[in-house]
Amino acid sequence: MPLSLAEYADSLEQRNLIWPRVSAAVSVAANPSIRPIPGLRAVLWDVYGTLLRVTDGRYGIVPAEELRLQIALDKTIHEFNMWNHMYRKPGPPWQSMIGIYRSTIERLQMRASARGDITEVSVVEVWRQLIEKLFEKAYVIDEGLYGDVDEFAEKVAYFFHCCLQGLEAREGAVHVMTDLSGREIRQGCLSDGPEFGLVQLLRALSMQAVLPPLYELFGSGVVLFSSQLGVRKPSQSLFQEAVSRLRTGGISAEETLYVSCRLMTDLVPARRLGMKTALLVSEKSGLEFSREVLQNPETRPDRLLTSLTQVAALVQA
Repeated sequence: MPLSLAEYADSLEQRNLIWPRVSAAVSVAANPSIRPIPGLRAVLWDVYGTLLRVTDGRYGIVPAEELRLQIALDKTIHEFNMWNHMYRKPGPPWQSMIGIYRSTIERLQMRASARGDITEVSVVEVWRQLIEKLFEKAYVIDEGLYGDVDEFAEKVAYFFHCCLQGLEAREGAVHVMTDLSGREIRQGCLSDGPEFGLVQLLRALSMQAVLPPLYELFGSGVVLFSSQLGVRKPSQSLFQEAVSRLRTGGISAEETLYVSCRLMTDLVPARRLGMKTALLVSEKSGLEFSREVLQNPETRPDRLLTSLTQVAALVQA
């Protein structure tokens, strides 16, 4: 039987591979606002940049520094023995792949989305298409280990992204999530990220401390990553889907707190749909806001946090 994605991730961990590391945090001077918000029954988290510290401060598949992309592609090509099945050019292996990688992303970005939405490119779909090109030169998947082509593409994309962006759980993440779970506050995720975002999140959190059972940790019914729907924040349909799932679980938007380090793309659209909002201002990386939006009564967050653990103070017992 092929490995599940979680089992595959475990197998990588056992090999003690060297992954990129997140740079040390550069703090931001801010005064927290942590008065309790009455009536909260659920907390939704942004993941990449909020629950997780990540290289670049947010999820991405095309870094500004091309060297990082070169290294990630090179490691992926060697890990999955792709070199002999590529249309090769003179130079290192990544040089034969990088142009196709970029053009595939550009082509997928051209897919139409609904009005008010922004297309999200799935890194799994990118690798699915790159693998199809390898088949033209007799590439063979070990289906007993990796599964079919779709399962294989997900594992390749997972490995590639681990090589591309370092990540770690933010200080206090497991503590506050466990506290909220114990108080029967339903939690969930609403984040830009890949289809395997939950696997990355749980692995990073488990390295910080022991987690409650998954059904207790994410009881809101909302575990949404942008690649699953094909649109990224601030797309209206992404937030509307979150509100719909909350409603299915008997929770209104007004009973929900959304926590993120990004104001304009995350908290403002959440507020429009009725959610309460909290802006995390704990470090420069990932933090996105404008003074004008922050001071506008129509768009400013309900609370301002300097630590994840302060979320517990916003929820009344």
